[in-house]
Amino acid sequence: MTVTEAVRPPVWFVTLTVAGDAVPAEEIKSGLERLSHEHPFLLSGRYADDRAEIRYWEEATDARLATTLALDLWGQHRETARLPDWDVVAVEVVDRETFHRRGRHLGLGPGLVVAGGVSPL
Repeated sequence: MTVTEAVRPPVWFVTLTVAGDAVPAEEIKSGLERLSHEHPFLLSGRYADDRAEIRYWEEATDARLATTLALDLWGQHRETARLPDWDVVAVEVVDRETFHRRGRHLGLGPGLVVAGGVSPL
């Protein structure tokens, strides 16, 4: 293990779901695309007119901190990415090993999502 690896915090896979009053689907799609430019670890976003789900990797010392960061993400980018004023309705944080085990269990290899996609729910 190198010195850099020893001090680098673990990486967590986060799924964040937000929901609220309906907006045109094109608006939420554009907002998620802007968010993907602002948040470099964003892997995918799915959306409907009244909800969105984003999946990304987060560096944090533990799952509690990763969850706190996830709960704040939508609000922190709401104005700059022009996201709807929606509330967090679900958050899931899993460690890297759990993420890869799920992929292997489903026969999908070491990854459950295709990076860079924004698609309808």
